Amino acid sequence: MDALTLRIGTRRSRLALAQAEEVAYHLALLGVESSLMPMTTSGDRGDPAEASSAGVKGLFVAEIVRALQEGDVDLAVHSAKDLPAEDPEGVVVGAVPERNAPFDVLVTREPDLGAGAVVGTSSLRRQALLRRSRPELDVRDLRGNVDTRLVKLERGEVDGLVLAAAGLARLGIAPAHATPLPMDEMVPAPGQGALAVQVRADDGLTRQVVGRLDHERSRTAFEAERALVLRLGGGCSLPLGAYAEQRAEGVRLLGVVVRPDGSGFLWAQAEAPSSAEVAAHVAETLISARALEILGEA
Repeated sequence: MDALTLRIGTRRSRLALAQAEEVAYHLALLGVESSLMPMTTSGDRGDPAEASSAGVKGLFVAEIVRALQEGDVDLAVHSAKDLPAEDPEGVVVGAVPERNAPFDVLVTREPDLGAGAVVGTSSLRRQALLRRSRPELDVRDLRGNVDTRLVKLERGEVDGLVLAAAGLARLGIAPAHATPLPMDEMVPAPGQGALAVQVRADDGLTRQVVGRLDHERSRTAFEAERALVLRLGGGCSLPLGAYAEQRAEGVRLLGVVVRPDGSGFLWAQAEAPSSAEVAAHVAETLISARALEILGEA
């Protein structure tokens, strides 16, 4: 094991590198050396969703997954929310380390937002839920990595941003005006705050090592939220929120679907013994309420 050095595939963004370094740190605590292999993905180049068979999510992982499949890297680290709902051929999620805060925060230039204030986010989920809960705001599409969006906020291009609490924490950024958004206002994206460490299914040694990073409660929540995405449309970028928790009695899962304009809000919550079962219950309730029509429109 002393001679083992694992090559970690990752995107080049500052956040992606911080996430990969987090995994490298935990591997080092196990006595395993690693090296980062940064890559540029189609999503980083701004390619359209049609460039990926897995839709928008696939744009940010396809090149890294291919490098893993071809043996150019030994593992890949992703934001769990960026993963398509199904594992690619020959690849499995070897570990879900302990999840960071899954929630979103509203970051503003001034302490308060008045009516008509412009809030930027590229996420359909965030746009829809913000328009539903705060119709007085002017919600606009705003793209770019965390640093880019924060610069646009500072320049006055927008008055506020909705960002993931976990991303800010991993980058060590503490904005002066940041308000956590409660669950009844902003249900997080499936997998938000969690990391997914992919390995080759037939690489027994790496699977054994990486498996030691797995956090049971985080894995359970990830699998429940991911299973719900699969039942509601797979790898698309959807106005869908989900949050699961492992409890003593089983797994509790909340799922919401809403039109991008904030209308047609649907929600369902269930508890069941396993991730697969609770996802099936929540999906059935949402589908019976015509969630697939709303997601199809989006």
